[in-house]
Amino acid sequence: MGSKERSKDRKEKRRQEISLLRTIPYSDHQRWWSAKTVAVVTGANRGIGFEIVRQLAGHGITVILTSREASAGIEAASVLQELGLSVTFHQLDVLDKSSIEEFCEWVKEQYGGIDILVNNAGVNFNIGSENSVEFARMVVDTNYYATKNVTKAMIPLIRASEAGGRIVNVSSKLGRVSGKRNRIENQELREQLNDMETLSEELIDGMMCKFLEQVEDGSWESGGWPHANTDYSVSKLGVNYYTRLLAKEMADRPDGEKIYVNCYCPGWVKTAMTGWAGTTSAEDGADTGVWLALLPDQAITGKFFAERREIAF
Repeated sequence: MGSKERSKDRKEKRRQEISLLRTIPYSDHQRWWSAKTVAVVTGANRGIGFEIVRQLAGHGITVILTSREASAGIEAASVLQELGLSVTFHQLDVLDKSSIEEFCEWVKEQYGGIDILVNNAGVNFNIGSENSVEFARMVVDTNYYATKNVTKAMIPLIRASEAGGRIVNVSSKLGRVSGKRNRIENQELREQLNDMETLSEELIDGMMCKFLEQVEDGSWESGGWPHANTDYSVSKLGVNYYTRLLAKEMADRPDGEKIYVNCYCPGWVKTAMTGWAGTTSAEDGADTGVWLALLPDQAITGKFFAERREIAF
């Protein structure tokens, strides 16, 4: 058996393990949540987001399904409501500041606050081996800046509790500085990102600005950026390191007010974003995100996961 076959076999075995784990119910002492627990999932009218909503609601949580297109979101929520799940819909355009503000006001009025935020909304305009940066600004604005903006707006609404609030960012292995084949070549920047003393929002924003400037002037190909799916990879690199930074800030909160922040890679999922060419089902792609949202172990924060296993940033 060749290395590719062995790798494929390992992945399939792990997928089967996770499918089995998903069937094991949480014990009473693990269940920190109840029907009064409220989760928000962005970009959830289809694909991974829809499946995250379904699985969270299946655990008895009240879930607010959001999407930019109201009609698609209403239809998605109704499908889950017909299954007897506690799911409601509200329109949210993560790129629109006024939409975010209006959504937060509505959440405050209807629920008083939330307990779980899953940032799933994202875009990718390249399929397969394509590597156009024509829509780089849209990709970075949606995947990085919008994730950050929604998170900042929602944090004041995350309720204080002994269990702590949860933020889960759907990301990608393509956004890793530790990757051997698809990483930023600037060693100094890699070191700054990996050093919690030098990691800052300004550093991440500066990296995004530099990338977009080079896209504008046409020099991005010689800028040392990831060579595969470049705009998407850079945007998810931002998500990953913002996750680490935010987790550190939230860990400094007093007990009872802490928020645990993690990110994960769902894998190459068979959804519209991959042109339906993925090898992982939406159900499996959602699994680690749901697992992180419900984790009883509060010590896990500022980490990056794939298939319920921690991986390097």
